[in-house]
Amino acid sequence: MRIDGVDKRSIWAASGGETVEIIDQTKLPFDFVTRRLSTCDDAAEAIRVMRVRGAPLIGVTAAYGLAMALREDPSDTALAAAYDTLFATRPTAINLRWALDRARDHLMPLAPADRFDAAYALAGRMADEDVEINRMIGVHGLEIIKSRAAQSGQVNILTHCNAGWLATVDWGTATSPMYQAHDAGIDVHVWVDETRPRNQGAFLTALELGWHGVPHHIITDNAGGHLMQHGRVDMCMVGTDRVTASGDVCNKIGTYLKALAAHDNDVPFYVCLPTPTIDWRVSDGVSEIPIEERDPDEVLSLDGLLPDGEIVRTRIAARGSPAANPAFDVTPARLVTGLITERGVIDANAASLDQLKNAMVG
Repeated sequence: MRIDGVDKRSIWAASGGETVEIIDQTKLPFDFVTRRLSTCDDAAEAIRVMRVRGAPLIGVTAAYGLAMALREDPSDTALAAAYDTLFATRPTAINLRWALDRARDHLMPLAPADRFDAAYALAGRMADEDVEINRMIGVHGLEIIKSRAAQSGQVNILTHCNAGWLATVDWGTATSPMYQAHDAGIDVHVWVDETRPRNQGAFLTALELGWHGVPHHIITDNAGGHLMQHGRVDMCMVGTDRVTASGDVCNKIGTYLKALAAHDNDVPFYVCLPTPTIDWRVSDGVSEIPIEERDPDEVLSLDGLLPDGEIVRTRIAARGSPAANPAFDVTPARLVTGLITERGVIDANAASLDQLKNAMVG
């Protein structure tokens, strides 16, 4: 993606080839700040407090964090400790486990002296692979948007949370088809859910779309159903943090409600995902996926920009009232029109996913 004419990724190797730099997403959209991660603890902290966020980007950041731990101590003990530290940061996103498992399995047979270079190189390959995966998600999703555009001209897409390039290494998952459609000259307009409580839609997705020149409007989380009832949404496209082997989709809290509204109004509901986001060990998303409970202050307070440019955190709720903050919900497969992967579009059911799994193994 480009920011002010400059090509950017969400994470990149720093000069010297032993550390990485990231965009600190806790500062967006009001300030653009980059931050260097030099240690495993730096990477873990960045994931935990959401300086980096989004399942694919979390996975790549964790791979780099593992590498940086091995620079200090390449022993089996240090590798296991770094794995545990990074895995504990975010329990819901399956890409975190996938990336750590892939790195550990690659590194364990190597001599300790060779592990850091191998780990750092592997993390770089994983970043490059993520870019290509997300580009291909866009290629397949573009065909869906083209088909709709041929019927109605302008295509109005509703999205939830941020499944953009800031949630991946580049392109994004749900946004990749939107960017490619816009670049192809299709009249695309995006309804951007604000996505309380952290406002990733209003803060990040809208920022991205603006950088890319894609027409959009920010809406409150509760407005989507109304827009669907009045024929103002042609399709929904969202990302996901985990998809089960049966097609259930775990994504940012509020996704389930959008899927219900879409189902009630015959609006297609697509989920865009890289195949590493599929958890082949889990079948029932509602009962088997751990749902992260985040700090209640995310619900009770909000960052904002004052007229003089000062960024402040303000309490927005009644004094003394507590808050609950589940970060994700699960959308049952029956509400999902299709899963858009880098390998193509498939139905959200066990048979289609099993066929995909066999094709990947083959």
